[in-house]
Amino acid sequence: MWENVAMATESANGERDRSDEWDRLRERHLVPADRRPKSSARGQHHHALLSSDVERTIHFYQDLLEFPLTELFENRDYTGSTHFFFDIGNGNALAFFDFPKLGLEPYREVLGGHHHLAISVTRENWDRLKDKLAAAGVETMEMGGTSLYFAGPDGERLELIADPLGEMYGQRVL
Repeated sequence: MWENVAMATESANGERDRSDEWDRLRERHLVPADRRPKSSARGQHHHALLSSDVERTIHFYQDLLEFPLTELFENRDYTGSTHFFFDIGNGNALAFFDFPKLGLEPYREVLGGHHHLAISVTRENWDRLKDKLAAAGVETMEMGGTSLYFAGPDGERLELIADPLGEMYGQRVL
């Protein structure tokens, strides 16, 4: 029952070394690409987030990040709520809902919750969008020269990553 529970060792600075655990997980679950079954999914239809201000969200995503607004209509599940979409490339959409008068609470980190959304852009676009975010006063954090982390207008955590789709830090992940 406990055979897959890793016994991580602690380093001198108190950080756990989990490399043995990761090796075991890869050995047990990672099927080599040439033998890996095809996914049952066709791709991400849309990733839905909440918006407290539709106009501000459109400005941020369409004007600042250059993700074109593609549609806007009433949410079928909540009368008076707006459902709107942005093109984030490769047939993928970023969707938003506003829920007027619902009284949503601020974001909290929870297990199983959304941590951040990483969107792949070319190096040229990454450089340009980094400059646009800085000019707009959006606080960013750069990691590894390819990842730019920042918050959207409602605190949603975002990453622009200059790595190609299916790669991360020069390693194939798909």
